[in-house]
Amino acid sequence: MLFDETGAPAISLRAAQTRPDMPTKTSKIRPAVPGDVDIVQRVSADAYIPAYMSVLGTIPKPATEDYRPRIKRGEVWILEIEGEPTGIVVLEGNGEHLLIYSIAVKPDAQRKGYGRALLDFADKRAIELGLHEVRLYTNEQMERNLMLYRRHGFVEVGRRPHPSRPGQVLVDMVRKLPSA
Repeated sequence: MLFDETGAPAISLRAAQTRPDMPTKTSKIRPAVPGDVDIVQRVSADAYIPAYMSVLGTIPKPATEDYRPRIKRGEVWILEIEGEPTGIVVLEGNGEHLLIYSIAVKPDAQRKGYGRALLDFADKRAIELGLHEVRLYTNEQMERNLMLYRRHGFVEVGRRPHPSRPGQVLVDMVRKLPSA
């Protein structure tokens, strides 16, 4: 694990780059701190609202959530490109697997490999925590997300009704990881 100038865990994306078109700018992933709550909220809203409104006509919970409790628990990580917050990932550990609760990249930075880098980071965090799988869920109508997750090695393990949106279905996905 790498550490930033404050001694907090961070990761360089240079090691995570797998696509030749991914920028080679200075980048890192660091844990969010309480002062980042507005940044986390803004990146989440900017990423989720246009994507979900255009497909589902609704705003998902991660776009409007109060991230303060999650930041205090150490669940929120920020991707910075050239020092600019560009993406976030919210990771929940439960002892058996790591759940990617939310992954968001600013709209103007999408399709540049940053979502994949955040997925790679989640894999590394899970392995560091001694976990052997990463899970996530997404709406079945979010086809672009489903394609990204499948390319990253996630497989569908089930579908279930959305708990708060009648008529919508969530897809549960899992990625098995090698032992540490």
